[in-house]
Amino acid sequence: MEATCASSLQCCTWMASEKSGRKPNGFLELHQRFGEDRRRQRIVNSRVLKWSVDPIRPRLAGFELSCCYRNSEDSTVESEIAQGFVDEPKILKKKAQEVAPYLSGRCIYLVGMMGSGKTTVGKILAEVLGYSFFDSDKLVEQAVGGTSVAQIFKEYSETFFRDNESEVLWDLSLMRRLVVATGGGAVIRPINWKYMKKGITVWLDVPLEALARRIAAVGTDSRPLLHHESGDAYTKALLRLSTLSDERREAYANADARVSLEYIASKLGHGDVSALSPAAIAIEALIQMENFLKGGDDDDDMAIARNS
Repeated sequence: MEATCASSLQCCTWMASEKSGRKPNGFLELHQRFGEDRRRQRIVNSRVLKWSVDPIRPRLAGFELSCCYRNSEDSTVESEIAQGFVDEPKILKKKAQEVAPYLSGRCIYLVGMMGSGKTTVGKILAEVLGYSFFDSDKLVEQAVGGTSVAQIFKEYSETFFRDNESEVLWDLSLMRRLVVATGGGAVIRPINWKYMKKGITVWLDVPLEALARRIAAVGTDSRPLLHHESGDAYTKALLRLSTLSDERREAYANADARVSLEYIASKLGHGDVSALSPAAIAIEALIQMENFLKGGDDDDDMAIARNS
């Protein structure tokens, strides 16, 4: 679902030693493609990939990243993410340049409900800031031998998943210049906040009805916490999301910056948040991060965004 908004951006692929036939080093490879040409390629080498010897609890003990970049003179990322406002790419690039000095290489952790667009927005932010992108759920899946999150919940338990999720976030917290899309439930463990607060945390706050429509459109098979509700896909998603939101909203509010899609839609004159482009959301995320990093809101609009 989230990937459909940024289909030209490909996630990193973890090649573990068991599957690649390599020694226990493995590697991560990121390919960024824009249009028909590869404009930018990031190779992320993992020098430390340790697996638990306990076959019942495979865990990712740690990894160390080093990045090298190959850039072309220009990038067509702007045309890829511009979806309605001709100034969006220019604003996005300019705002990223303004925010970068305040970030000083700190990692960015995106938090929010399932389906809130963390992956799509995260990839855009990583591109314009020159960061690497990671999805914590994908890293957990790869650490457990490529098993999907839904299968991990079914075959092991939610607690087992959360334990591995915390380990992944700890590993990532030791690094710099990363944008991390976290799982929807990562916020429920205080220890995860300790790790994420080493960087800057950004909450993508999306109306529940919009989330339910997104999830219903692609199905709930990959969403283990939605499997037990009855009814049509939209109703099932909305009921469960409402419960999860009640449980987690206070935790999400711990984020350093809040990006309210309702506020953005209102500011841009849209009646529905579904009309927003991922670029518009990424721009607002940069604005809110800058406000936090500079120590306060620069204008009344930003104060409204935090409190709306």
